[in-house]
Amino acid sequence: MADFIKVTEQQSHYRYLDAMSVTEILTNLNKEDKTVPFAVEKAIPQIEKLVNVIADKMLAGGRLFYLGAGTSGRLGILDASEIPPTYGMPYGVVIGLIAGGEEAIQKAVEMAEDNEEQGWADLNKHFVNGKDVVIGIASSGTTPYVIGALRECRSRGIITGCIVCNPGSPLAMHSDYPIEVIVGPEFVTGSTRMKSGTAQKLVLNMISTSVMILIGRVEDNTMVNMQLTNNKLVDRGTKMVMDKTGISEYEEAKRLLLTHGSVKKAIESIKPEHQ
Repeated sequence: MADFIKVTEQQSHYRYLDAMSVTEILTNLNKEDKTVPFAVEKAIPQIEKLVNVIADKMLAGGRLFYLGAGTSGRLGILDASEIPPTYGMPYGVVIGLIAGGEEAIQKAVEMAEDNEEQGWADLNKHFVNGKDVVIGIASSGTTPYVIGALRECRSRGIITGCIVCNPGSPLAMHSDYPIEVIVGPEFVTGSTRMKSGTAQKLVLNMISTSVMILIGRVEDNTMVNMQLTNNKLVDRGTKMVMDKTGISEYEEAKRLLLTHGSVKKAIESIKPEHQ
């Protein structure tokens, strides 16, 4: 790895940020952010390979784990936490783990990411096995907590992937399906919660959304399995039922939805009447 270069740690393209006007700061931040989707686009072939593997594993009863530290870990937890309400998946099918545990979600835990054994220990608490897929998330691609976990996974035949923002990183070397999104230096030198974090969020959205579509949790363009956890979602679900069934009365569609608990089940309940 002698030739490994941390692009994420290189000097910002901008100098004297503290002398910029607010307009200049915002304009330049926006200018940098606009480059991120193009970097993600280049990684689509890598993302596609990992998505297909995850979908196959999930259809066979496997789970998806995200593992990271700091911003990367929080982004994984965010994506995992949104899968059950959005797609009606049981909790525990997509799991986010962060170095330092739950405390680290809100504040930094000193030296947590440098523990090379803890990542595997955290996965073991969930009885990770060969049915599962583990994705390590680390902008630098050098986080010991994540590298140690993926190394152990591969030695046990557990499929691994990663999302990194440096080319040729140590983490990518321990991944069966590496995803490298090279966004370049950050606006504030080394602050990888910015472009790198944005890139990771975009890729996570792409992975989880694609997988949910492939395993049948989306029909047409709708979230037919979403949990009805608030009035907004009940209203959205009611309108979906009206659209998919031809029911014209809002209250009738709402009653059907609440009786069956999901858009999918509500639609299926009346199919025989229309066949």
